[in-house]
Amino acid sequence: MDDGDASGLGSTEATGSLEDRPPRDRIESVFAVYETRIEGEQLIYYGDPLKPPEQLVRELWPVFRDSGYDLELTTRHGEYALVAEPTNVGIDGVPWTNLVLLGLTVISTLFAGSMWYHIDPIANPTGIWRAWPFTVSILGVLGFHEMGHYVIGRRHNVDVSLPYFIPIPTLIGTMGAVIRIKGRIPDRKALFDIGVAGPLAGLVATVIVTVIGLHLPPVTAPETVVQDPNAIQIRLGYPALLEWLAAAFDQPLYRDDPATAVNPVVIGGWVGMFVTFLNLIPVGQLDGGHLLRAMAGEFQESIAALVPGVLFGLAAYLYYVLDYSGNSVAIWAFWGIITAWLASVGPARPIRDESLGLGRFALGLVTFGLGLLCFMAVPIAIVE
Repeated sequence: MDDGDASGLGSTEATGSLEDRPPRDRIESVFAVYETRIEGEQLIYYGDPLKPPEQLVRELWPVFRDSGYDLELTTRHGEYALVAEPTNVGIDGVPWTNLVLLGLTVISTLFAGSMWYHIDPIANPTGIWRAWPFTVSILGVLGFHEMGHYVIGRRHNVDVSLPYFIPIPTLIGTMGAVIRIKGRIPDRKALFDIGVAGPLAGLVATVIVTVIGLHLPPVTAPETVVQDPNAIQIRLGYPALLEWLAAAFDQPLYRDDPATAVNPVVIGGWVGMFVTFLNLIPVGQLDGGHLLRAMAGEFQESIAALVPGVLFGLAAYLYYVLDYSGNSVAIWAFWGIITAWLASVGPARPIRDESLGLGRFALGLVTFGLGLLCFMAVPIAIVE
């Protein structure tokens, strides 16, 4: 069939003119096309590869990209098919899903934050608004992190979504935020830049939030709570970065006072540090996985295979040697399971796989070092 003709039940004409689509002769230099279909906005070329799949995609991807399409080589009904979809780097209409999730996360973090201020959100539901500094600090560190990915993704002309915040009834009211990378990543430089932008942007916001929180007045628990034999005390582990910031500004962390705790805004900074460390775990499509894949190429998968064992080992060490239990152990066991799954899925694979320059490689090492400053062996301990 001629390029651009539609065939097959349910096929419809794609948007764009024929002249905008990739030239047929360029495609057939590496992929022998015997049928072309247009289904919705997809261009589908059935044929036989004339080169190995990775080399074929590497050669054709720029051709389709220049015509405004993203490209994938797959199989359909036992036949090889090139599937091209229009790239959409930008925002179409109002991002209702993102806004609704953001609104729900505002509510869930206000609810969680009120408890850090010793406000009963059930008995005094209107009082949760007093937790707005906690909500702003949490959403600020998470939002800056994800917008770092988004802005640099747009700069590299990669189709990335706006952040999706995840509201959930936890101690902080959220499970974080994510973006979706919907397009292919052109090269290791783009993969590195997108991966590193989130942790660095998030850390800048985290340091600012933490310093502000350290200078705000601490929160004192009511005497009835302190004397209650059934009260549960939550102890947060402090990473080295938080310790250093407190020392640099000569601010206390109130470790030994059961009635007094740091201002909840500091907890927003704590969340930013913990999120930074978790995201920099060098496995799968976490930020650390992106960085290491860009820095070490295929060797990243060998390192990623070791990560779950390290996390399970940390959980076992806390349980059997240091005699911790509960959340302290469960956190690392949970992340051992998560990283095992992420390692099995594998990392993002850029189209062009050339090595990084020394500048980016050095920045990657610094970023991993900053991530280690955010590590805490016992993030949360609950004392009854």
